[in-house]
Amino acid sequence: MIDHAALSGMMSDYGLWVLTPLAVLEGPIVTVVAGYLASLSVISLAWVVPCLVLADVVGDVMLYLLGRYTVGRLSPAWGERFGVSRRRVFGLMRGFRRNGTGILVAAKLTHAAGFAALTAAGAAHMRFSTFLWVNTLASIPKTLFFLALGYLFGNAYATIERWMSPWAMLALALVLVAIAVAYFQFRRTGP
Repeated sequence: MIDHAALSGMMSDYGLWVLTPLAVLEGPIVTVVAGYLASLSVISLAWVVPCLVLADVVGDVMLYLLGRYTVGRLSPAWGERFGVSRRRVFGLMRGFRRNGTGILVAAKLTHAAGFAALTAAGAAHMRFSTFLWVNTLASIPKTLFFLALGYLFGNAYATIERWMSPWAMLALALVLVAIAVAYFQFRRTGP
């Protein structure tokens, strides 16, 4: 993880030239720090938003390509070690064909299952144009949320980092999945 003081220094010295590549690697926390620096007028908010969305999409495309070009090429023995059996890959493909858009949006907005869902979209050979379109649209509110968080509460980055810990994101994802399951159960069975 990148030290926050060093990150702030680099971003104030080099601006968008360092912001975009760092956001590809360390998305949410870089976005929060960028929002904070924008609130201090160190960097321009008008330029930060497109750079952060672009960085988020570039990172997600890299995960998509990883899934597309590596998962299917794993030997069955290695696939089993990583939990990627042929049966699971075919299940993923069916799931993404049925509701790939919903899976991507939920994974992007909860931030907890992003790596798995983005890689699975590639492994399931989801159409790249659909992936790119849906992913970009889902990246915008996510980026704006973290940017606003940094803009309004950036000086409390240590607390924000704890909120974005993997365990907190997992808990949030589980709550959202439970709500979604209850919703779909209600819709299926009716009132």
